[in-house]
Amino acid sequence: MRDEERIQQIISDVINKETAERSVEKRTNTQGCGLTEFVGTALGHTIGLVIANVDNQLHDVMHIDGKYRSLGIIGGRTGAGPHIFAADEAVKATNSEIVAIELARDTEGGGGHGCMIIFGAEDVSDVRRAVEVTLSEIARTMGDVYGTPAGHLEFQYTARASHALYKAFGAPPGKAFGMTCASPAAIGVVIADAAAKAAVIEAVSYASPAKGTSFSNEVIFTFSGDSGAVRQAVIAARETGLQLLAALDPTPIKFTTTPYI
Repeated sequence: MRDEERIQQIISDVINKETAERSVEKRTNTQGCGLTEFVGTALGHTIGLVIANVDNQLHDVMHIDGKYRSLGIIGGRTGAGPHIFAADEAVKATNSEIVAIELARDTEGGGGHGCMIIFGAEDVSDVRRAVEVTLSEIARTMGDVYGTPAGHLEFQYTARASHALYKAFGAPPGKAFGMTCASPAAIGVVIADAAAKAAVIEAVSYASPAKGTSFSNEVIFTFSGDSGAVRQAVIAARETGLQLLAALDPTPIKFTTTPYI
């Protein structure tokens, strides 16, 4: 099989929902820990935790407003974009607020980020629900994350951004919002350009190894605009990115859930 045919086959296998190798149920895994702080786990070696009544000393050193008596915490090793987009859905669905979002240098030894997200609320039931919603959404938001030993690609889209995406990327609340991310960073630059050229969008942020990331080998581009335009831009970037990553590693690109964009 020629290289061009092999690349096209890889793209077809990855994008086609009907031929997805396997899907993961969206329910939260709550087995394996008896601590009251434990909520569950999800893809990306992600754990969800709650603190019902935060110690006042932690309020001070973490610079958290004292009104947030309870905290919900999401910690993930792989896929910062999916976690933040999942947390954005949790904010929409619960009476909680985003206290902090931090991108860790991680991807379990790869070229990208892990993530820590902290929710705050007066009542522990609100942050627990926020963590549960986030964990259940990760199965969906991981749908357009692709990886090989040579690098990774992340694509995200929402028709209506909320406060988690505003906190992390400066997304205009209420507007459609998209994200492209690639490692190595060189691919990230090209797919950002592909997204910008594919539709009429408004650039929101650009992060590179030396600016806006935890010195990770990736470029993250975010943008907003009309829902159809943002979606079109993400799809164009995805098509370009899959071909470029396949040029580095022609083996089938691994993925865990069905693409959702």
